[in-house]
Amino acid sequence: MPNPLYDALFAPLRGRQTPWLHLPDGGTISGDAFHALCARTAGTLRAMGLQPGDRLAVQVEKSPHALALYGGAVMAGVVFLPLNTAYTPEEVAYFLADAGAALMLADSARADALAPVAARCSTRLMTLSADGSGSFAEALGQATPIAEPAARRQDDLAALLYTSGTTGRSKGAMLTQRNLLSNAEVLVREWRFTSDDVLLHALPIFHTHGLFVATNTLLLAHGSMILLAKPDIDTMIRHLPQATSLMGVPTFYTRLLDDPRFGRDLVSHMRLFISGSAPLLAETHAAFEARTGHRILERYGMTETNMNTSNPYDGERRAGTVGPALPGVELAITDVETGAAVAPGEIGMIEVRGENVFAGYWQMPEKTAAELRANGFFITGDLGKIDADGYVHIVGRQKDLIIAGGYNIYPKEVELALDEAEGVQESAVIGVPHPDLGEAVLGVIVPAPGQNPDPDGILRKLSGHMARFKLPRALVVIPKLPRNTMGKVQKTVLRDRFRDWFAR
Repeated sequence: MPNPLYDALFAPLRGRQTPWLHLPDGGTISGDAFHALCARTAGTLRAMGLQPGDRLAVQVEKSPHALALYGGAVMAGVVFLPLNTAYTPEEVAYFLADAGAALMLADSARADALAPVAARCSTRLMTLSADGSGSFAEALGQATPIAEPAARRQDDLAALLYTSGTTGRSKGAMLTQRNLLSNAEVLVREWRFTSDDVLLHALPIFHTHGLFVATNTLLLAHGSMILLAKPDIDTMIRHLPQATSLMGVPTFYTRLLDDPRFGRDLVSHMRLFISGSAPLLAETHAAFEARTGHRILERYGMTETNMNTSNPYDGERRAGTVGPALPGVELAITDVETGAAVAPGEIGMIEVRGENVFAGYWQMPEKTAAELRANGFFITGDLGKIDADGYVHIVGRQKDLIIAGGYNIYPKEVELALDEAEGVQESAVIGVPHPDLGEAVLGVIVPAPGQNPDPDGILRKLSGHMARFKLPRALVVIPKLPRNTMGKVQKTVLRDRFRDWFAR
């Protein structure tokens, strides 16, 4: 029975005795052993009553078992819903309820906090820790591996990844088998991945970058990965000599450059360094090339589309650009108001169309219609231009999305929390340049009349209710927020005023 994603990515692992995963302790997991783990995982999901199309929510620490949950879900035809491990139980509750998740897998340390949330959402809760323990691990040990994957079509839903705008509820981007597989096929060709490649994998696997861009590409190329739990610089430097490639966010590269051990000799054997998920500063490009002789390849993607553009493997990799559109991806720059094409070189809305573009937002037909045109073009919300050589320049975001260290932060959510803080009349949350994260969250607060808010106290209180990556790196107190004649807060004014805040 056909299952395109399984057939292309996971079936080739069966019988493969060479390593698929290299572990930090020096051990390895062969392709065949990992395939067997995926088959047992799929069998366990089936034994739990999950049927093709059911949603599996996952909030677990990165490990081979965690990665096998993705493979098992594909084999069982279950829709994979990875959740950021930093999300609080309050945040998880929304995703479980909205997706109608049949089962949630969580780290054992979070089970007590998540139990009432799962019960309220009618979601079964089981545990799986990074060391391979937990109630799901026990069930895994008793499961019968499935012999054949569930039959799936190319347009069947494979994953549900939640993203958001600056206002309103989080949106579940529906990614089909075709979306994921078509993008992996393009990336293998364009980035020249082969079975000889060993990717140093230090990205999280709850995000499209580490889960789909990195993992799917190496699976399809029949390569292997060094699976690191976290992007610890000491561990990365120790394993770089065994790798041929690295996919990272700008933070990886700035922190490597801060380490005197990182230099030309350490990476002379490396084939490719790729950066994405946040803008890479031009000075980082220059410093990296001067130190290593390698020029970082920067690309542009989104949760809803995976990769859209890429600087070339052969040819000029231009700092400050994300390269031309990838083969099979149509990219247009349109007028924000009318949707008509703008003149060459002019700034407008970036729209994309191709097999990589998602099927729509889960149970949100109005949002889908607003952002996914009838002709198949997706309105990205990013503003950009195309130069005379076809390179795409992203100049800003129509929405005030902040990307810090590769994570998306939506200002409205943080502003609502700040507005409730003691002594605060109103707030604005912006992203400003940061030498390490690419962009960092800065909160601007206005005191309530006669009040003197305590920024440090506000941040401490907020930390118990919001994922750490969303928290402002600093709070600035000002007398009033700048507004236009219509009363709208002028965030561009704030960004210009505080753009050097973290350069101090």
